[in-house]
Amino acid sequence: MANLAPRILNIVAIAGIALAAAAALPQARGDAPVRLGAPPPAFVARDIAGKTVRLGDFAGKTIVLEWTNDGCPFVGKHYNSGNMQALQRRHTEAGGVWLTIASSAPGEEGYVTPDQARADLARWGAAPSDFLLDPDGVVGHLYDARATPHMVVIDRAGRLAYIGAIDDTPSTDPRDVKTAKNYVAAALDELAAGKPVTIAATRAYGCSVKYKTS
Repeated sequence: MANLAPRILNIVAIAGIALAAAAALPQARGDAPVRLGAPPPAFVARDIAGKTVRLGDFAGKTIVLEWTNDGCPFVGKHYNSGNMQALQRRHTEAGGVWLTIASSAPGEEGYVTPDQARADLARWGAAPSDFLLDPDGVVGHLYDARATPHMVVIDRAGRLAYIGAIDDTPSTDPRDVKTAKNYVAAALDELAAGKPVTIAATRAYGCSVKYKTS
């Protein structure tokens, strides 16, 4: 028990810093509000192949949006443990769509070029349906993405079913993935079973999204 004390204190400290940073960020600047049970804000973005991608392209499918930052240790926790990739594969193999999004501005942590994004996908063995680049922060602001990872689940009827953290353990330790409650996995399971999502909104933890400031 004594050996666990430093680790527990570290987790608590990191959680406090992450949540405080998220709370200090500005409100979303999108015109369409993000409301549970309502249609999510529509968007258009370029993927890493230069293709134009519209949210409406995936109508009738369950969609997961994942905000990422390759320099964020909270994101690293979920990729270094294999947690994010496993969830991506499970969802896409079941016929769903998974869109990874980078909303960091040029020159900021988490900004990636198409080649850098492809390198990240290869390094992590990631398996999203597509990787979208949002350097102006338009999509991120629409969904009030304040921390990475920020997660959104949209059901087949085109309604916002979940928004917030990936799980309930705001730490950077990959070992915590095994004992954490994964909110995204739970939401997808409930939707697949035709049930309402029990926990539909939480506060995302992690590194603040490094938006363009001017």
